Amino acid sequence: MNKITLTTMVMIQCPESGQVLVQNRLRSSFKGLSFPGGHVEPGESLHDCAVREVAEETGLAVRDLQFCGFKHECWCETPNSEERRYFVFFYKTDDFSGTLMDTDEGQHFWSSLDELLLRKAEFTPFFEDYIPMFDGAHSEAFCTYPKPGEYDTREITYF
Repeated sequence: MNKITLTTMVMIQCPESGQVLVQNRLRSSFKGLSFPGGHVEPGESLHDCAVREVAEETGLAVRDLQFCGFKHECWCETPNSEERRYFVFFYKTDDFSGTLMDTDEGQHFWSSLDELLLRKAEFTPFFEDYIPMFDGAHSEAFCTYPKPGEYDTREITYF
């Protein structure tokens, strides 16, 4: 049976400044700059996962999440292994409340998107692929890794 992983990511935008909330992930294997998000738990909806992950990682309560699309990755660990699929479902909102806090997941700061894009060297792996999904121009991104077990070379198509 193919292994499928479901995750969410949320871009939180301040309605007054237009800045977005950035997380500097410290704990996971995906260290670096990203937006809050995480893995869907058994029996949990994608929406509820997004809300829960933001609360756990930032202390903020988000509402009125707008679905922005998804990215799915497809690969094999070895030439003879079963295919794996990794899905990231993207949401954005400017409706939030609470007190922003740093957690063991990471530290947080507000940034313009332009300033954030100048820091690509600090991004978590593949975060650069995710950013175009939040602007409304795409609803799907599909990523493959042509050589089993090698993840530095990928092919991505936006739809």
